[in-house]
Amino acid sequence: MSRRVPTRFPFGFLTDDAGASADPVLTEIVQGSLASVEMEVETAIARTSRSPMIRDAHDFRAGIHDRLLRKLTGRSYSALVHPVARDFPIEDMREGDVFFHNDVYRSEGGIGHLPDLCVTVPVLSGGRVVAFVQAFGHHDDIGGAVPGSMPSQATSVFEEGLMVPPIKLWDAGVPNRSALAIMTRNSRMPESLAADLDAECSACLMGARRLGEMFNRYGVEAVESSFDAIIGRTTDTYRREILSQIPVGSWTWEDYAEHDGVDEPKLHTQRITLTRTAPDDPDGERLVLDFDGTGPQAKGPINHCGDYSDGVFLTKWLAPILRNLAESPERMAELDVNEGVVPLIEMRFPEPGTLLTPVFPAPTNARTFVILRLLGVLAGVVAKAVDGRMPADQETIRYTGVYGEDRDGRPYLMREVLGGGSGGRYYADGEDTIHVVPDSRNLPTEFTESRFPFLVESLSLAVDSGGAGEYRGGLGYEKQIRMLKDAHFMSIADRSILACWGVKGGRAGAPFQVTIDPGGPHEREVDALADAEPVRAGEVIRIRTTGGGGWGDPLRRDPALVVRDVVWRKVSAEAALRDYGVVLTGSLAADDVGHDAEATAAERAARSRDEAEPFFDRGPGYARLAGGATHAAVDRV
Repeated sequence: MSRRVPTRFPFGFLTDDAGASADPVLTEIVQGSLASVEMEVETAIARTSRSPMIRDAHDFRAGIHDRLLRKLTGRSYSALVHPVARDFPIEDMREGDVFFHNDVYRSEGGIGHLPDLCVTVPVLSGGRVVAFVQAFGHHDDIGGAVPGSMPSQATSVFEEGLMVPPIKLWDAGVPNRSALAIMTRNSRMPESLAADLDAECSACLMGARRLGEMFNRYGVEAVESSFDAIIGRTTDTYRREILSQIPVGSWTWEDYAEHDGVDEPKLHTQRITLTRTAPDDPDGERLVLDFDGTGPQAKGPINHCGDYSDGVFLTKWLAPILRNLAESPERMAELDVNEGVVPLIEMRFPEPGTLLTPVFPAPTNARTFVILRLLGVLAGVVAKAVDGRMPADQETIRYTGVYGEDRDGRPYLMREVLGGGSGGRYYADGEDTIHVVPDSRNLPTEFTESRFPFLVESLSLAVDSGGAGEYRGGLGYEKQIRMLKDAHFMSIADRSILACWGVKGGRAGAPFQVTIDPGGPHEREVDALADAEPVRAGEVIRIRTTGGGGWGDPLRRDPALVVRDVVWRKVSAEAALRDYGVVLTGSLAADDVGHDAEATAAERAARSRDEAEPFFDRGPGYARLAGGATHAAVDRV
């Protein structure tokens, strides 16, 4: 039975007319100023932080919120101000205050695992709070059972690191040294943690000053009217341009995480029933996302606390998927996701005790397996509603790393968030090696080789990793690291059995894979969830990340594009024939690759696609976990 979750933070407006009387010119100025301040905060953090995860991989976000806790900026997702406002009266906040939290179960859904540390700074004008600047990022280590604070076999949050509910970390400009001492004492990387927190606090305080100047220049009433106009414009745009593309009706689809680190691999179900209501619905024209049918809470750390505050964090996390319904890719890029999407999406959750409604102290450090999968579940269920006019699946984040002692005998931790291929689209191939976190990136080779005891022998595209299709899935990475000293390898990754699904005849992409000492005497596959896999000096770690699913029948792909992909080393000659039915001529060595048009036409005619095939292709790994079944009941339209 699904339920609507009571919230203490109902959606509302700052002005009586919801921004209708806002000056349009000032609204544009305010919106540009917000974007500028947000970027200035992120730039300051990137330039002054210390850890590779924050400084180099850029795994952090900034956000600006109004005094009603609504997110005003839409360049990227962010955490929530709700837990700070819940525990600290807004009217008592002072200039120079900085609030801190990372407690998953006290974050109102805004923090997914303990390494995500969040700082929040109020903006004051005329002695009262008018807005908030916030930053949160993934930090190297906050304690717990393993380096990196992401133990793959955790069965409770107490193994995952230090939990801090909302506290006042700076009081009117004065840092709380005792709290900082406790946090750094619990970290294996205390210097990096202290430097990163200082960078984030200072950057948010700077952002608060910038916003305070804007309020002082234009007046609180005028700026807040512009805030309402910005939010309202997003609501109107999504109602007009996105909701209008989905017919009235109801559809159901599901996808799965494959393992939780504790139990043997199995299908951990995430299900969405999407209902598009009619314009005359008593509760308004909207999308209802009902998660009833989602699997039970896992023993291991793949749970996500999604049902807090009406699921408002999850709403803004999932909403970018809907932008794929825009009239063009160019228009899609123009659509921001701010609090304006919230009135258009109603979230309904199952009772406590599921993957999305875990009960404390269920572990959560690998919750990416659920929240990333939900992006794909929403894309899939919308695809059923719009005859496939959505991208195929992608899995573009996983944590890998090594730790041990460096050349000078000092402990080190190198952790990286490698991307993967995105899904093919109804108009274009997927993108190669993208990252779901905006602006994030892999670590520069020059930096890692100078700081850590290993060599990056190669970093390339993983050939044949993209799912075959009329529009091919994007390719994942292949990275090979040779260790110079004995160390341990760690991985928090999914999609090593189940692949990124293809849609409307497109095929699934290649799964995630880690091989140690490939071709050597100790060659072995490493589980995608690993805390401390020993690696000897001289051995190579080969990491292949996921490829995106394909879109459309691969036998309909232009043979010239297949030839191009072979020349570009994205598709092998063998796969050109096997997956696309293209009979090649010439060779790569002679630089004269082409195709035999007549033989290709005959080859394709001999094995044309069966129209009775399911709408989704999950790849061969699905049968392993589904008792031999090739597809789920929900995979047909």
